[in-house]
Amino acid sequence: MTVTWTAAPPAASEVPHHRTGRWAAERWPLLPLIATVLLLMAPLPAASNAQGGGVAPADVASGLLVVCCLGLVLHRRPRPLTPAAAVVLGIPAIGFAVATVTAADPQAGLPGFVRYLQVFVLVPVAVVLVIRDARDFRVVTGCLVALALVQGAVGVHQFATGTGASYMGANIRAVGTFGPGDVMGMATVVAYGLLAATALALRTPEGAPGWLRPCALAAAAALVVPLALSFSRGSWIATAAAALAVILLTGLRQAVRALTVLAAVGVVLVGGLGIGSQMISQRLTSITEVAEAPDQSVTDRYTMWAAAASMWREEPATGVGLKGFPAHRDGHASIGLSAGSDTAGAGQAFQKQPLLSPHNMYLLVLSEQGLIGFTAFAGSWAAVLIGGVRRLAREHRTRRTAADCGLAAVGLMIWQMVDFLYADIGGPSTVLTGVVLGLAAWWALVVQDEATAG
Repeated sequence: MTVTWTAAPPAASEVPHHRTGRWAAERWPLLPLIATVLLLMAPLPAASNAQGGGVAPADVASGLLVVCCLGLVLHRRPRPLTPAAAVVLGIPAIGFAVATVTAADPQAGLPGFVRYLQVFVLVPVAVVLVIRDARDFRVVTGCLVALALVQGAVGVHQFATGTGASYMGANIRAVGTFGPGDVMGMATVVAYGLLAATALALRTPEGAPGWLRPCALAAAAALVVPLALSFSRGSWIATAAAALAVILLTGLRQAVRALTVLAAVGVVLVGGLGIGSQMISQRLTSITEVAEAPDQSVTDRYTMWAAAASMWREEPATGVGLKGFPAHRDGHASIGLSAGSDTAGAGQAFQKQPLLSPHNMYLLVLSEQGLIGFTAFAGSWAAVLIGGVRRLAREHRTRRTAADCGLAAVGLMIWQMVDFLYADIGGPSTVLTGVVLGLAAWWALVVQDEATAG
């Protein structure tokens, strides 16, 4: 397989000044991608903080990214993707289109079609086209780490000062700038940054500055704190699964050392320093009690899962249509479903947030898009993950220098796939799902030579 941009230019310090300008000119399409990530540092309007409401600046930047890539493709007229990559990244669009056309109200499903196309097709394809080599990949993951550190710092401050989202009667839940309407936003970006930093620490590129690995280790350790203070059980489970996979993929010997360090960091941060240790312990314990003594949030989730399955049984092939879950929810949910979840704090007044999704991406796709959409969606993601793991294995055998990119790509993909068991898209941080999928797809589906890989 081949791509348009295959040869990485030499470092700026090794080329004449006039060629440095040319190098910068060729890399400018990376700027909208960087902006898409970094704009999520900025405080968001209340309308954008509500899940699924408003258009965030990062969404605007992602639109600019797509337009820039379209312009490049039309101007240079190459074949930008291999057939395999085009099929894997494009096939979910078939499910989106079928679910929209066959819906009872196709017009109502059009916003959902645009959003799904943005997150799962257009942004990932744009990321694949913009990233030319491992250095570009590291720039983007470095931005993810920077975003995580900023949002994590805001979250820790919220916990320490009692200005976070409401949790167990106190405004201590770390949500960053995303607000109580998107309590998963900060946890998501912090988990992305933690995994990216961990991958860089485990496989620091050859020739990298000596300070890079300790800084990556420090960043990963620091991000454990805001992740814990998010009190997000789903994010904890997904991060633990992804981090364990990344560590094991480095080899048994290094995995043992890394797990030992990780256990020590957990003991010091949570146990030794007592950072929310009692509440975190209660939250961890609640994970094992969801079947025996579930709280109302878990009961609501089980009820919505059952409603989603019931919708699929009613329309097994095409589902009830994009954005159709809220309209069909009451006809399929039991009386155990509450009116909504209570949100407050982090600068917002108390309000009842309606439950408009099953909080399980796979069940949401199954209920709204049926088997056609689910097969296309799950098959695309599975192909990206399998391709990423296979390429990472090849990198280890040939001892190439981009293993850190492979670890980050596989770890981020595993995190997203596990997290989707407990969450779905919604809120300003959703655009990062497309970025993560694009990073993983670049690693799995784009074949590079020695110049572009290192």
